[in-house]
Amino acid sequence: MTSSQRQSTSEDQQPEKRAEQAKSLCLRLLTARARTRSELEAQLAKREYPDDVSAAVLDRLTKAGLIDDADFAEQWVRSRRAHAGKGKRALAAELRTKGVDDQIIASALADIDADAERERAEQLVQSKLRRETLADGDDLKLMRRLVGMLARRGYSQGMAADVVRMELDAERRRRAV
Repeated sequence: MTSSQRQSTSEDQQPEKRAEQAKSLCLRLLTARARTRSELEAQLAKREYPDDVSAAVLDRLTKAGLIDDADFAEQWVRSRRAHAGKGKRALAAELRTKGVDDQIIASALADIDADAERERAEQLVQSKLRRETLADGDDLKLMRRLVGMLARRGYSQGMAADVVRMELDAERRRRAV
């Protein structure tokens, strides 16, 4: 085999080798946690894989069921609601930053109605209030802190203020007994 034939053969194997490396990287990333197609695309681009190689690898992984943005979004919503107490607005923002399509986001958030969101906000406020000392004259400061906590988690300002007011009154009545 001449040197030009060897060089030609190694160039032919280069895209296959890069595709295998890209696949390996994606599988390693998916082993740690589920990821969106967009997240994997960004990781491949960061490591300068050609677009055609990335697209081919991601298409194969999608076809194999290893990449599923809809499933990812549903798991993300369930987990972040349960463990971080996030509201719909915050969850939608997080999913957008992960590159999830707006239709998929809407579908994943469809199960959360206003009552469920309010109930989760009440649970969060009740949990915080159990650890608070309720000194007289401290209500405004405490209300601001609790409303802020809910707002940072994606709950609307009006609903947060209403929930905090009701739970603060309920906690005062409970402690008075």
